[in-house]
Amino acid sequence: MSGALDPVERTSLLTAALRAAESGREDRLFEDPHAARLAGEAGFALLREIREATFPPGGGRSAPSTPDYNAIRTRFLDDYLQRAARRDGAPQIVLAPAGMDSRAYRLRWPAGTRWFELDRPAVLAHKQQHLASVQPRAERRAVALDLTSPAWEEDLLAAGYEPERPSVWLLEGLLYYLGGPDAHRLLARVAALMAPGSRIAADLVNAAALTLPDVQVLLDVFARWGCPWVFGTDEPEELFGAHGFKVEALQPGDPQAGYGRWPDPVPPRSAAGVRRVFFVHGKKQPA
Repeated sequence: MSGALDPVERTSLLTAALRAAESGREDRLFEDPHAARLAGEAGFALLREIREATFPPGGGRSAPSTPDYNAIRTRFLDDYLQRAARRDGAPQIVLAPAGMDSRAYRLRWPAGTRWFELDRPAVLAHKQQHLASVQPRAERRAVALDLTSPAWEEDLLAAGYEPERPSVWLLEGLLYYLGGPDAHRLLARVAALMAPGSRIAADLVNAAALTLPDVQVLLDVFARWGCPWVFGTDEPEELFGAHGFKVEALQPGDPQAGYGRWPDPVPPRSAAGVRRVFFVHGKKQPA
């Protein structure tokens, strides 16, 4: 089934492999019992390429640590979604895109939580094939669609999503691959589907992270795979604010987003010309 995935879709197998590797650590930040089967041989092959690029023979680490970043991101967003679900009273949770995420299966959710997983048909088919025997812990609805299509909202509404109800949207591992206009367009469309007070979370990099030499070795791998990173911003608050969200942007290694695992210094926001990753989270404001 992994052969049917396009280059961007295949990165979901890498994420699953990273989560499987993290789950095998004694100091793991989370446990994902489904990640290895979702990753398959293709996912672990991608992970080997990332490790070879990050730790070249005969030298030390030459690039940011993808395993540590993925572990921190996963744990941070696990905690964020579960807090949001408890606060908002069994909301609608929307993964856009869903990739090989298994949170609906591996975490506990308030009774009545409705979980929408949006992704292209090939991705959802791969997941269904490998998790068919596993029961989700929420009311999970897989919605096959392309977030770049002109009318994907209709598919989501047909699946039972209710825009007037509170929702929590997660845009994980997505914005890197969108051009600036496409990122704005997607955020505008998502915002139009969210009731005031609904929550959003996402990850993205700054502009320098797309050009600096210490990141280039990883960017070259993704470009070789056919899924280059093309978007970053130094002002995530403005990006989301332009679409009616009030957000906070944390960096891995900040006190609220480190878990003792981030191996690099955390640059202050005032420092120029340094790579950054942001964990963005906040609420849709009233019109």
